[in-house]
Amino acid sequence: MTATPNSDTANPQWVLASNNKGKLNEFKRLFNAANLNIDIVPQGELNIDDAVEDGLSFIENAIIKARHASRISGLPAIADDSGLCVPALGNAPGIYSARYAGEHGNDANNNAKLIADLKPLRQANTPIAGYFVCVLALVRHADDPLPIIAQGLWQGEILEAPQGENGFGYDPLFWVPDLQLTAAAMTAEQKNKISHRGLAINSLLQQLANQ
Repeated sequence: MTATPNSDTANPQWVLASNNKGKLNEFKRLFNAANLNIDIVPQGELNIDDAVEDGLSFIENAIIKARHASRISGLPAIADDSGLCVPALGNAPGIYSARYAGEHGNDANNNAKLIADLKPLRQANTPIAGYFVCVLALVRHADDPLPIIAQGLWQGEILEAPQGENGFGYDPLFWVPDLQLTAAAMTAEQKNKISHRGLAINSLLQQLANQ
């Protein structure tokens, strides 16, 4: 699908409010496939530090990050806030997914903590459900009163041990029954078609096309 931004978002450059390499790679593949005709610039290339994510929801944090990047750069900005929710843990790690074990972005420690926290809750032959959430916020300028919001949810199960060498974050523990694969065992093409981030980007593109 090709989206044609309206005059408010027609700047040839947008800032991607993330320095997460895994997210950056996924966004680049998905935006290129969408033929946006927009140059998506990671905020790190503009020397923009991460925003303070002090919201209480994925939506709040996505907007905070987008406004922060737009205010410093003077460009339209798009931000992603995403994470893994496990209902058996009260939807933890949720918005704290990247720092679940304490250190921001330590995937190995975060996965180990999730495995440990779920161990006493496991029952034989009973899968533990989980779902990935991705919320995108696009602001045309830092004080945009009506950000464009898009959301994607990806349902799956949480394994007892990691499988797969691809992806990042909790991908090695996220089992997709329909494909009999973890997110970390999928190719990039497989993942982009069905992932929370792929679904959110498709929703965003549809909203842009309808403007």
